[in-house]
Amino acid sequence: MYICKKKCIFAQNLRENKIIMRSKITYLALVAAFIMSCKSTKEPEQAPITKPQITIQGGRLTPEALWAMGRIGAVTVDIETGWLAYTVSYYSVEENRSTTWIRICCEEGDSLKLIDEFVGSDPAWFGGGGVLAYLRGGKLYLRQHQQDIEVTGFEQEIEGFLFSPMRDQVVLISQVKTVPSTADKHPDLPKASGRVVDDLMYKHWDEWTETAPQPFVCQLQFVYKNEMDLRSATISNSVNILDGTVFESPMKPFGGVEQLAWAPDNHTLAYTCRKKAGLEYALSTNSDIYTYDINTREHANLTAGMMGYDTNPVYSPNGQRLAWLSMEHDGYESDLNRLFILNLATGEKRFISKALDTDVNEYFWADDSTIILSACWHGEVGIYRLDANTGDITQLRGGQYDYEPIDMIDNQLYYLRHSMCEANELFVFANGQEKQLTFENQNIYNQITMGTVVPRWQKTTEGEDMLTWIILPPDFDPNKKYPTLLYCEGGPQSPVSQFWSYRWNFMMMAANDYVIVAPNRHGLPGFGKAWCEQISGDYGGQCMRDYFSAIDEACENLPYVDKDRLGCVGASFGGFSVYWIAGHHEHRFKAFIAHDGIFNLEMQYLETEEKWFANWDMGGAYWETDNATAQRTFANSPHKFVDQWDTPILCIHGEKDYRILANQAMAAFDAAKMRGVPAQLLLFPDENHWVLKPQNGILWQRTFFGWLDKWLK
Repeated sequence: MYICKKKCIFAQNLRENKIIMRSKITYLALVAAFIMSCKSTKEPEQAPITKPQITIQGGRLTPEALWAMGRIGAVTVDIETGWLAYTVSYYSVEENRSTTWIRICCEEGDSLKLIDEFVGSDPAWFGGGGVLAYLRGGKLYLRQHQQDIEVTGFEQEIEGFLFSPMRDQVVLISQVKTVPSTADKHPDLPKASGRVVDDLMYKHWDEWTETAPQPFVCQLQFVYKNEMDLRSATISNSVNILDGTVFESPMKPFGGVEQLAWAPDNHTLAYTCRKKAGLEYALSTNSDIYTYDINTREHANLTAGMMGYDTNPVYSPNGQRLAWLSMEHDGYESDLNRLFILNLATGEKRFISKALDTDVNEYFWADDSTIILSACWHGEVGIYRLDANTGDITQLRGGQYDYEPIDMIDNQLYYLRHSMCEANELFVFANGQEKQLTFENQNIYNQITMGTVVPRWQKTTEGEDMLTWIILPPDFDPNKKYPTLLYCEGGPQSPVSQFWSYRWNFMMMAANDYVIVAPNRHGLPGFGKAWCEQISGDYGGQCMRDYFSAIDEACENLPYVDKDRLGCVGASFGGFSVYWIAGHHEHRFKAFIAHDGIFNLEMQYLETEEKWFANWDMGGAYWETDNATAQRTFANSPHKFVDQWDTPILCIHGEKDYRILANQAMAAFDAAKMRGVPAQLLLFPDENHWVLKPQNGILWQRTFFGWLDKWLK
């Protein structure tokens, strides 16, 4: 429901995914792509936002400091020159917008030397002569010698691109109209705003589903000034390989060009597609990996009979094998995300990542027999080397961080790294040594003191071991008593890993002198398949007992936790958790905050767009009276326990959230007020499941801490 649980692994690079109820299909780069949709490159008439300069008083992290941070996103390494290109986004709170910059750098000693800097997104090396391709304002550009060359000949807005191995063709992703508008049907009513709906999936994430992203295969022609320097580039002979259909490739809402891949033969394109529409689309996660032959224009399904999500194909360098991510079950979008390999000569398919017992996030071929991948284990996202022949796994990078692998060139491993204490920075690992290449926010870190993150293992009510992160304030005094927050994770199957968020930021909470208790309760990946799957059909069960175990254990064994000043906060499934706990907490808590949470499960079952999510997680429809799992789920709907509400609650929601509609927060707020419970409602008419606009983000933080301080301090 609630996002596609593991679809967004790094969430805003960072973590705007984790507060939602889920996200699948590559969890790191997808949200970054989503955030790019908010960049100011579509407003070329406005002056670009440059790096803010900020002076921080008091040595503590503030909302203004968070929004002054540069956000490093996409990174690409040129195998020829060794140059790096990466994006960094800057936000202006005053202007309520952002700009994404591309920086081209080379390694010089222990740091990076800036070669070029300009506004754009989606950088990719074109090959030869230090040419970089990128997008700006929906157009494709090539940049060489600090000069731009617009690639002309394609009139539609471009959302993504992928060059063929020979660089004589390019796939362009562009939206295609799939549903006629009201004005199309009634030309004499051009100002009518009504929509006539005949089937499901009429809305998705935060938009009406009237277009689909589709891939256009195009020919490229170049004119050179001399042997190496480009003069012009033109596109011709564009072919929409899904022409006449309503199908998506890449798939909404978060899919990008990682869902397509060129074969080394230069005439075969692999692509991800769920060839379904309407009700069938709303009920199924069964996407497949198809190939398209450029010469014959024939399509072939490589994963027929594999019933879950199949996504993100990548050919081995020699073109003999194809890897992709695969889930087993139709309708279960947080199924184990497995890495499969297909032998293209024999047709043999192998589940190659069995040794992990957790999801594969991002991956790439390092050579014909080696795959580099990332995966979460015990609350940390590490980088691993996988032998594509044997399935043997070796960890390359680990520790109390989340890593995002980028590329490996000449045995140098490039990656992004972040944690609960620091935002993304770029690193390289070679000869057993790690080197930090970017220091984007060092000016801010130099002015503040961060909190401390401590792992703590404890027992659940079932006697199992559960990892809980304890986050302590800056200048922590173990002899003091601190107000303490129980953090409820979203997903529901997204890990409480070492994420960095620009909203649900633990360092921000700690800077306000709160201790945070953040358990990896049942239903989260990184602790084995059985642990992760336990939550399905058990929303009000073991996961809630885990929350009570975490906060009770902290109160009993951590003397600095003030059991008389406890708060409970969370978003998406975490928001559902807050609403549910409000009716069951037996006076543990003194304040609640629920963001984009489910209050009424029966209404959620009908309101949400991705029906597969509700069917799998809830166990079925509430009218299935003989379905014990479904009946147990709906009997645990938070709205049925409002008679037990007695604690102040803040309800937050975005009105463009079509995953969990804003009327859920309105109903919860109304119920609290009618019960005589102190309550506050914060609505964002222009935000979806996340809060992406700078001034809204500042308002969110001020309201969040204003509410907590009122009741806990």
